[in-house]
Amino acid sequence: MKEEKKLFSVKRVVLMAMFGAIGAILMLFEFPLPFIAPSFYGMDLSEIPVLVSAFAMGPVAGAVTELVKILVKLLLKPTTTGFVGEFANVCIGCALVLPASVVYHFRRTRKGAVIGLVLGTLCMSLVGAVLNALVMLPFYSNMMPLEQIIELGAEINPAISNVWTFAFLAVAPFNLIKGILVSLITLLIYKRISIVIRR
Repeated sequence: MKEEKKLFSVKRVVLMAMFGAIGAILMLFEFPLPFIAPSFYGMDLSEIPVLVSAFAMGPVAGAVTELVKILVKLLLKPTTTGFVGEFANVCIGCALVLPASVVYHFRRTRKGAVIGLVLGTLCMSLVGAVLNALVMLPFYSNMMPLEQIIELGAEINPAISNVWTFAFLAVAPFNLIKGILVSLITLLIYKRISIVIRR
């Protein structure tokens, strides 16, 4: 009960809301990686404030911040995927944030942060690929034939021939690059921001 009160203190709730809102704004600024995946896969940097929140306040705070991010994003820009995209974003985001922050929670050093971020990036790539194969691609096939989606992937990588090769040869590398980029920026800015948070 004491830990729960500490987690949801006024200061922490404000911080989670603030980081979640920043993440939601960053979600609006997407850019494609056409050399990795079809252009309808948009890269964003919205996991950076979520990671900062999780590193500063723990894994549970990171998960809450991830949810806040999605809720605020829905206020700014309504869903175009029947909430399937938002659900996948939460799952894929937590696949990065939770392992990274759990490792950092037990080893609060730069090395611990690096190990956590590497683990989180690998988890995000794996979870993202599986979720795309089982959920996202079947859903998007309602708007674009699955064969056409796979063809778009094959134009980038000829080894893509079905849903699973698309997931692991296009989506997984896409999330791997995203995880690396987000991790590097987080490592660069976290210490400075954590000083402000502690104050």
